[in-house]
Amino acid sequence: MRGALVHRVSALPKGPLDVSWLPCDALRLPLGRIRLNWEPASPAGWDLTAHLGLANAEVHLASWPAAPDNWPRLIRPTIHEVHGLCAAFAVATAALDFSNRLAEV
Repeated sequence: MRGALVHRVSALPKGPLDVSWLPCDALRLPLGRIRLNWEPASPAGWDLTAHLGLANAEVHLASWPAAPDNWPRLIRPTIHEVHGLCAAFAVATAALDFSNRLAEV
């Protein structure tokens, strides 16, 4: 597996992260989607990274080195904010596209 693809992030402080496994043969992240990777950290905890899919590339979003075992609670605020921001950009882009089409008529 290449990591976990985030589908939904609860707004609740102890809410879940809904994810699915991203296969190794996945070419790249879809626009506005977040991939999480984690591996054991020495001597304890987890090294986590998050990547964000943009129109033409994937970018490193954040790292949490040696995060404790309850790491989903630690990263949830960041992932929630970025997920919401990407949704807002998608709505704004759709509105601009619609406005441009109306202007051509």
